[in-house]
Amino acid sequence: MPASVTGVLRWQFDLTWALAEYHLDRLEPADFLWEPTELCWTMRPGPAGGWRPDWADSEPDPVPVPTVAWLTWHIGWWWSVAADHVRQRPARGRDDIRWPGPGAETVAWLRELRAEWTDALDGLTVADLDRPSAYPWPPDAGLTVAHLVAWVNAELMKNVAEIGQLRLLRAAGRPV
Repeated sequence: MPASVTGVLRWQFDLTWALAEYHLDRLEPADFLWEPTELCWTMRPGPAGGWRPDWADSEPDPVPVPTVAWLTWHIGWWWSVAADHVRQRPARGRDDIRWPGPGAETVAWLRELRAEWTDALDGLTVADLDRPSAYPWPPDAGLTVAHLVAWVNAELMKNVAEIGQLRLLRAAGRPV
């Protein structure tokens, strides 16, 4: 029996999330703002409280190394907007996304996003997957919600691998 598109996308997401959980369970508060090099993008205290991401509208060259803090904010940003598109809600802007800070609050936030996303995935029909999607690409790209869901899986896998690598590098450099 052939697998359904929704079933394969959900399986791939669950596989990727298992890797996320492996690293999320092991993150320490000090991992979030650790900068492995001078050229980093991170989260910085905002002038009115909260946290602000380092950002450039056009990607710098060389590309800064993101911290775990920046990566977790980044996941929260694109995943929130992806959920808005899948649920056909007005999409939030980058500045609307609030990063909770280094530690357990951010891990809980990511797990909440996962719950919202799986709820959305489980409600998608084949017709929903065939709907046009203008995120994260231009509206005239001709891609669908199925492409968006596949992109979420790929982007999450990439970002989680980056978080894991940073966590491992920091742990490897700690004195015994």
